[in-house]
Order: sequence, then structure tokens, then C-alpha cells
Amino acid sequence: MNSLQRLSEADAIQRLAAHDGSLYTSDIDVRQKITHRLGWTDLAEKAPQRIPLIVTLGKTLVEEGATDIVLLGMGGSSLAALVMSQIIGSAPGMPRLHVLDTTNPLVIDRALHTLDRASTYFLISSKSGTTIEPLSLYAIFRAWMEEKFPRPQAGKHFIAITDPGSALEKLRTRDLMRLTLNTPPSVGGRFSALTLFGLTPAALIGIDVAEMCSRAQEMERRCHADTPDNPGAVLAAFLGDAHAAGRDKLTLVTCDDLRPFGLWVEQLVAESTGKEGTGLVPVIEHDATTPPDFGPDRVVVVMRHRHDDALRRWAGMLADKHPVIELELDDPLDIGAEFVRWEHAIALLGLLMGINPFDEPNVAEAKAATTSMLTGDLSAPQAIADHNGIWTTFSGSLADSPPPAELTATASTILESLQPGDYLATLAYLPEEGELMAHLRTALKRVSSAMKIATCLETGPRYLHSTGQLHKGGPTNGVFLVITARERGDIEIPGHSFTLNRLFRAQAEGDIHTLAAHGLRVARLDLPAADARSVASVAAALVAAARFQA
Repeated sequence: MNSLQRLSEADAIQRLAAHDGSLYTSDIDVRQKITHRLGWTDLAEKAPQRIPLIVTLGKTLVEEGATDIVLLGMGGSSLAALVMSQIIGSAPGMPRLHVLDTTNPLVIDRALHTLDRASTYFLISSKSGTTIEPLSLYAIFRAWMEEKFPRPQAGKHFIAITDPGSALEKLRTRDLMRLTLNTPPSVGGRFSALTLFGLTPAALIGIDVAEMCSRAQEMERRCHADTPDNPGAVLAAFLGDAHAAGRDKLTLVTCDDLRPFGLWVEQLVAESTGKEGTGLVPVIEHDATTPPDFGPDRVVVVMRHRHDDALRRWAGMLADKHPVIELELDDPLDIGAEFVRWEHAIALLGLLMGINPFDEPNVAEAKAATTSMLTGDLSAPQAIADHNGIWTTFSGSLADSPPPAELTATASTILESLQPGDYLATLAYLPEEGELMAHLRTALKRVSSAMKIATCLETGPRYLHSTGQLHKGGPTNGVFLVITARERGDIEIPGHSFTLNRLFRAQAEGDIHTLAAHGLRVARLDLPAADARSVASVAAALVAAARFQA
């Protein structure tokens, strides 16, 4: 029986729309938890009720002279907004959006030295209201604002977005922030693109959220219909059939201007499916010029504009060897509809894979390990080699590897552990912009081509709220290369006993500990600084080692 038939026999489409938690489990307690996380299924229909408030807020801030909106958030509270700002962008005369979903002191220091206090406004986004990253950044930027403005005036530059009654809502009252925008408790973070987490930043930079939501409404209507062409069910069945056939690397290929959408898909897919020893590994491809020589573990989704004939032809050539589905957009505002399509598809895919797509049982492990690193209850394993200031550490099932004589030997130890069907995840605690990531991306593409394995490049600590669940709870076919840097610069976090740089490194080291505790293959390269020379050395070593393995 194929996946579409299974969805039909389970009456899955109607039961999902009706918030029927028994679709996934017979356990009463788990069923109730699932039911309480299905409020996203009609968000597009309800969107017009929320739009006037945030559009008016945007106009008010512009009248006050706003030029920059800074979003402090992680994972589900930030990724949809990041995607919309990068794909659609600010309207003429509207503020720029800066999404700070990092604790990297280099990135935060740059913001502190380039933003203008008088014309900058902040959104602090956290569903639980307790997320350590946005709260730490809030403390830093709040103190920065109060260096120039009295407390009440500074407070007007901050807006909280959170669930009702959360710790952040209470903090907003105590700290005299401008207002709180409440989000529905029945919507989990990764399904919250069309809540105020996603719509508020979009509206404040002038994106036509009414039109975007109108397109999302049409997609929502189609995803609730019991028809063979239901877009969510078709995508779910395509992925379900591929996964059943052993193709567990969901490879997303887009045209250049839609590429940021992959960041949101990564979280939705990885956190929803990566558990109980199974999962789809999201792989974002950055080159669609010639058909790659993928391994037999790939299933490919192509997102392109309707008239992109070059990518259409590329997909056609690839379809000779791999399952390919194409999703067509008329213009960037169609990403509102794509949020809806993918949310329904991944929810239905959970049924097909026999898992609960609405929990994230392993995410808390890395958070707890970070806390233990900060308190000193845990410590990072010692490096076993030093190559021109780049320190090597092997952990988990690589812990007994001999000290490498050179950096290429380090890379060889990592790549030699890869087997057919594995994937290499490079977890880089580095600034995302500039040439650093370009060096790594180019090297990983060569590794992938030479060894016929999937490679992923993730930015820390963002991935902890995204693919981190898959890394720990999904299949054990991942090899993890963590890249950190020993930066001297640091920023105090008011009200905390640790600094931003200490938090940043503790998050990396906590995740290394957690990955190793699961018996996974883990290596760390600790650079003397986050500079192009050091990163280029790592990239060159990976490419050289891949040649030996090919």
C-alpha cells in the first residue's frame, strides 16, 4: 500500500484538521499533548484578526523614526521571520530587520557598534519566555539602551512576543517594555510561522502580510480537502514512500532567491521526524548547475519560480536517477503558502513514519549540558593535538582514535569513519557572514562529491534549536565535526555570572558532551580565532582527506 492510500484509509486529512490526537497514538496522555499542539492547522484563516494590530504598530514605529528592527529569538521564534526578510525584504522606506539568533560575541559586538540607539527597536521572541539566548541578549541590549535613555524611554524600544503568562510577559511588565504580543499556546514553535512570531517582524518591515496570508489561506483550504491533489498530502506521501525505500536524506534545491527557505525547512523536518532512532535528514544543496552524483539515499524537493526553465531542466535530468518533486512559486509572497504546505506535509509524514511529530524529546539534553558546563559540573574533553593553533579533540565513538600528526590526518580520521548512507554534519560556531562559511561550504561540496555522501553545514548555536533534535534522537548515521574558535573578545551579560563568550563556548561544549553520550562519532577543531586563514586550513584539510577516501 502506498503512502497516499495509507493517509486515505486513516482519514488522516480530516482528523488532522479536527485536532484529533488519536491519529498518532492510543496513549491518552500523549494524545492530549498532541491535541494541544495542533492549533496551527487554521492559522492562515485566523490571520486577518491579527494583521491590523501589527500593521498599525509598524506605522507607529516608522513615525517615531525607526530604521532598524532587531529580532532576538531562536528556532521557531526567529527562523520564519529570517526567511521572510531575506526572501521578500523590507519595503521602501521601512526599517531593516536584523535577526540575532546567536550568542556569538563577535556578531553581537558588531551590532552594538553599528546600530543607532534612537532609531532601533527590539523584538524579544520566546514561546516559553525562558529561552537563554534571547533573554541574555535582551539583558545586553537593554543595558546598552539605558546608557543613553532613562528606563521608561528605553523600555519603549522593546516589544515581547510570547505565550500568555510566560516569564517573558512578566519581565515585560517589570521592565516597562512597550507591549506584549501574545502567541497561541496551542502552536509549537516550528509550526508558528503564521503566528505573531513570524508575522510581526514581517509587518514591521513593510511586507504585505495580508496578501501573503491570503495565499496561505488558499493553500490551507487545499490542505484540508480530501482530494488526490491535496498539496500537503502529496508532499507527505512522496517523502513517506521515499523514506520507506531507504531514502532518508531530504535534499532541498531552490533557485538562489528562495535559498533561505531551507533554514526553516531544516528545523521543521529535523525536529519533527528525528526521533526514536528514525528521521529524515534535511540537506540544503547550494549548486544546481549540473546534476550531482547523489547516492541512493537521496530524495529531492525542488523549489523554484514557475518560469525558471533552467532549474526545471535540472530537475528533469536528476529525476532519471532519484525521486524528485517540484514545488512552483509565482513570486516571493507565495512562501506564505509554502509554510502551510510543509507544515501539513510533515505532520502527515509523522503518521506515515509512526512517530509523534510534535515533540522534541532530546532538545533539553543539550540545554542541560550547557548549564552544567557553565556551573563547572561538566568540562570539555582535552585536545589531543595542536596544529598551528588548531586543537583537535575526538569524542564519542571516535574517542580512542590516535592523536593525528597533522590537520589532514584529523580530517582523514573523521572521513574514514563515514560509511555508505552516513552524513557529515559540520557544526560551526562561527560568524555566518563573509567568507568563513563560503570556505567550508565549498570544501563540503567537494567532500560530498568525492565520497558520495550527504554533507550539512550548520551554524551554532542556531542548530541546537533546529537539527539538534535529529542529531541526538534520529538515526545514528551522522558524523559530527564541531568547529569553535578561542576569541578574546567578550561581552558581559548584566545579571548573570557568565559572559556571552562563556555561554557561546558552553553551548558548543555541552552539545559535544551530549552527542558523545549517545555514542556518536564526534570531532572538534578549536581554532585560535574565527579568521579566514584558520577556516581555510580546515577546508583544505577536508578536501585533501576526501581525495584519499575517494
